[in-house]
Amino acid sequence: MSFEENTTHDREWSPGWDLVGERLRMAREYLNFSQQLVADRTGIPRTAVSDVERGARKVDILELRKLARLYKRPIGYFLDEDPDAVVTDHAAKMLARTLTPLTESDREKVVSFAQFLQSAHAAELEQQDEAEQNQAGERER
Repeated sequence: MSFEENTTHDREWSPGWDLVGERLRMAREYLNFSQQLVADRTGIPRTAVSDVERGARKVDILELRKLARLYKRPIGYFLDEDPDAVVTDHAAKMLARTLTPLTESDREKVVSFAQFLQSAHAAELEQQDEAEQNQAGERER
């Protein structure tokens, strides 16, 4: 497939490509990789990486394989049309695969970190509830 065939400016194709691009961007940013670093490590031109992430260009399977390997995610993670897949099936499966080769001590650290994240999330929700209650109280005055 030529570059021209793989590029579009008219948005007539599946909205799923936008989700693929968004997930690719989020994975890259999570790893704190620049588009140039991705281009250098995969051989995909930086402009193509940008176009894919913006949904302006489809990604072919060979490119997706390279990106998935670099981002250490299964290809299915990027292709799943369920927008909640990020926090459900793929994340749980990926975590299980990631934990397998770790030592028991490292697994305990991961569990401790997960518990920390749960606590931080609970505290954030409490703060949001408090702020909403304060706003409601100010409106009543």
